[in-house]
Parts: sequence; structure tokens; C-alpha cells
Amino acid sequence: MHLDFKNEMARSKGARIGMVFLLFVLFMGIFAPLFATQNPLMQSTHIFEKPSLLHPLGTNHTGQDIWSQLLYGARTSLVVGFSVAVLSTLMASVIGASAALFGGIYDRIVMRIVDAFIVMPMILVLLLLSVYIDPKLDGKVLMGLEILFLVMAVVTCFYVVRMAGWPGFVIVLPIMVLGLLSQDLLPRLGGLIFVLSLLSWQGGARIIRSQALSLKEKAHISAAGGFGAGTWYILCRHIIPDLGPILVADFIFCVRRGVFLQAGLAFLGLGDPGTVSWGAMISDARDWIFMAVWKWWLLPPGVALSITIVAITLIGRSLEPVLDPRLRGEINAQN
Repeated sequence: MHLDFKNEMARSKGARIGMVFLLFVLFMGIFAPLFATQNPLMQSTHIFEKPSLLHPLGTNHTGQDIWSQLLYGARTSLVVGFSVAVLSTLMASVIGASAALFGGIYDRIVMRIVDAFIVMPMILVLLLLSVYIDPKLDGKVLMGLEILFLVMAVVTCFYVVRMAGWPGFVIVLPIMVLGLLSQDLLPRLGGLIFVLSLLSWQGGARIIRSQALSLKEKAHISAAGGFGAGTWYILCRHIIPDLGPILVADFIFCVRRGVFLQAGLAFLGLGDPGTVSWGAMISDARDWIFMAVWKWWLLPPGVALSITIVAITLIGRSLEPVLDPRLRGEINAQN
């Protein structure tokens, strides 16, 4: 199974539009310090000011600049989304592929665990875990998470650039830059990222297991086993690389889910209050909607969040034929 990213993007007008929107949001987060008029958490006595040159979107109930919060909120949403995608895709690929290769009791146990996670009311579990798990991480866990993200980022970048050429480099470079500039967010959001990842891997694991069961019957994999290759060698050298297109599609789906769930939890008031996010902005604006500030306080983060989710959805939709080739004709006809 192979994915020609450039051809898939060329076929789908929606994917190209989604790529433009996503790059726009990425650049919002990257250049937030350059375009922000002040520290997004700095309070002042100038509350509920209307948009002006000093405050392009006015100020909120504590005198904080809404425009600055909008820019830095892009960092929070994208960092959480991409971090959740990295961890959940890694878990899905290892668990799903190993279940297909080992089979037997291990496969049955793993799939029952997957079934249990799927039938769980995810929102309720997520709310409970978010309340009782500290969103901050200690030094050793944080260092391990940073090393894991670095390794996964290098592997992902290598694969995307190799697969897509210069379009892949255009996608990967802003994401890498945003990650380097947002290292201060990881200690505060690490617990949330872990919880979201823990509840986002099971669907991908089921799909990956199904495809891995088909792949392990291929001639080259059977030949590798006949020549004495071990299970983990076959998994890392043959199965997971051949699953690349499905991993990319699952990664994009997990990014969208991470962005949406982070905004939803922030809207409910769960998370680090010292972190700027679009969900928290919408929640605060809702409490003061009678002050007629919704035009410059409520709408901008809502529109920004919608654009981000729609952009990721359009990109993911262009890759749906990877999971079901029967959809290719239908999607091309609509585009």
C-alpha cells in the first residue's frame, strides 16, 4: 500500500484549501510574539475596551488583550493536537501491529481491551481523568516525553518529506518550528496530552491490526520469516513502514480530535488556568455576552477554532481512499 501525497492533494480542491488554512493557523502560532500587542496574560484596568490600534480586538473583563490571546491560543491548540496525534498514533501502530503478528492469546486480550476502550463513554472518562490527574508533569516524565516527541518528530518528518517531496517539507517545517517555540507549554499541558492520547488510540489500533493481518501474508514478509527474521524485526522493518499511509490518515484524525477535545475541556474550565486557549476564551466571553462584546471576543476564537478543525478535516478527507479505495470515485466526483 502506497500513498502518493502530491497526487491526492492535486485531485482534491478541498485538501488544498485545508492546507492553506492550516498553514495560516500555524503561522499565527509561530509569529504570535511578533504580532501580539502585549503579553496575553497581562491584566490591566482597561476592561471591555472596544477594538483600537493598541488593542485590535479590544480587551476582556480583566483588561487582557484579546488579539494577543487569539494568537497564542493557536499555539495551545496545535501543540496539543499534534502531540496527541504523535502519542496515540505510536500506541495504535505498536499495539495493533503486534496483535496481528503475535496472534493467539495476546491478540484476543489486546482486542478485548480495545473493545472496552471503544464502548467507554469517552467524554465522562475524560472529564474524570482531567479533574483528578495533575496536568503538570515532573522533571523525569517531562524529559522522557520530550525525547519521545523528538524521536517521533524526526521519524515523521523523514517519512513525510520522503513521501511528499517539497510539499511535505512545507508542511513539516512550520510544525517543527512551532514545536520548538512552544516548549514551555509541554510542562503545563503534559498531563492533558497523556489523557487525550490514552483515549484516542483504540480506533486506529483496530484498523492497523486488520491491515497488518493482510500484510503478514505477503510473500516478502513470509520470506523474511523463513530466513530467520524475528517478530520485532518484521514489525519494525516491514509491517509498520508498509502501514505508512494508514498511519498518516490516523495521525490527521487524531490531530483533529486533540484540537477539538482540548478546546472543549478548556471551555468547561478544566486545565491549566495559566494557559491561553481558544476554548477558555469562548467560555469567558459566554459569561459576559450581555455586555455586547461577543463581536470581538466570542466570534474570533470561535472562527479560528472552526477554521482549524475544518482545515484538518478537509486534509483528512482527501486521504480517505487510503482507508477505503471504494471512496475514490465518489470523492473525486464531488471535488
